[in-house]
Amino acid sequence: MSFPELISREKIHSRVQELAKEIERDFAGEEIIVVGVLKGSFIFCADLIREINLPITLDFISVSSYEGTESTGELKINLDIKSKIEGKNVILVEDIIDTGLTISSLITRFKKNNPKSLKVASLLYKPARIQHKVDIDYLAFEIEDHFVIGYGLDFNGSYRELPYVGIYNGEV
Repeated sequence: MSFPELISREKIHSRVQELAKEIERDFAGEEIIVVGVLKGSFIFCADLIREINLPITLDFISVSSYEGTESTGELKINLDIKSKIEGKNVILVEDIIDTGLTISSLITRFKKNNPKSLKVASLLYKPARIQHKVDIDYLAFEIEDHFVIGYGLDFNGSYRELPYVGIYNGEV
């Protein structure tokens, strides 16, 4: 089964390297805690931290707000981070910022723990659907209003393994 390619494996790789260099410049000589938002960001997060030449502590948080192709409008924490972030540099790594609900809720939650800095890195941003405005410090790609799969993004748990970002066309 094949889906229309929106962003190639090569473009993703190149952009991840560029983002890593930006992060290195911004945090030169400092440690960072990278928090991947599961499950969608795991591939982007893994590729990103391998390109960053700084001391990194990796943690994950698992949240859910989607059923099928639609946001439920509610955020559920399935797994919380273990790291203590007070006084630390934290980068939240997200696969896609769509409505903005997930990341804005996480930003509010993390700020309560008084990190030294809190930044957001996202593979994708879909401005056509934004409902909760958020600042994205490290953005790989802005996309049109498509439901996308691949490179960690899924449709009901499937297609995360695709090496590119594709447009889900409803095929099963």
